[in-house]
Amino acid sequence: MFEFTGFIFLIFIGFIVLSGLRVLQEYERGVVFRLGRLIGAKGPGLVFIIPGLDRMVRVGLRVITTDVPPQDVVTKDNVSVSVNAVILFKVVEPVKAVVNVESYLESTFQYAQTTLRSVLGSVDLDEVLSERETLNQRIKAILDQHTEPWGVKVSAVEIKQVDLPKEMQRAMATQAEAERQRRAKVINAQGEAQSAEKLVEAARAIENTPSALQLRYLQTLQEIASEHNSTIIFPLPMDFLKAFAGSKSTETIKG
Repeated sequence: MFEFTGFIFLIFIGFIVLSGLRVLQEYERGVVFRLGRLIGAKGPGLVFIIPGLDRMVRVGLRVITTDVPPQDVVTKDNVSVSVNAVILFKVVEPVKAVVNVESYLESTFQYAQTTLRSVLGSVDLDEVLSERETLNQRIKAILDQHTEPWGVKVSAVEIKQVDLPKEMQRAMATQAEAERQRRAKVINAQGEAQSAEKLVEAARAIENTPSALQLRYLQTLQEIASEHNSTIIFPLPMDFLKAFAGSKSTETIKG
């Protein structure tokens, strides 16, 4: 009888021991409470809690990625836009994440939405479109400051998409087209100015060297003759003809 009772007792003790064993992964910690009082964080690996007296809350330490749904934001210059973002954060102090806030996931998510609307509502639309990296850092700093008491570290905040009203999209497209036309006209004017400078330089060179004009006439005749098989009437300057006339007179005298 005694042996049977001892056997039952050993089975009971074994059941208690087995029921109190917990296995925590490398990325998990267990925050243990004994009769409502905080004992501390345990893990990873095999941990033991006293059944009926201890309660353990598992907390993950991996990075959590949360999408912030589109938020309607009115910018500083009174433009209504829809903005969504993504937030990356993780628990760095499991005890604070359990003791100081009811749900660190929900609290971080809700505060991220509020901060996104607050920060983007304090700047102009142009800054929202062109200074995303700066705004990301501002939102991250604000979130990190408020989630620190919860044992949560915000790793990054990224504004994913900014949706503009159709009227604003058309206005920006018109502005972009006008800017492209302005640049094209400026480039065209610069090209014409450079071309005019080169023509002035060429005119001065021809003026200082009259024979250069004659050579240019001959070059033009050669180019036309090689491209067009037809009769060409080409005007010649009087100075050019006088040069030929003078050469022929010299040959006659010699003869």
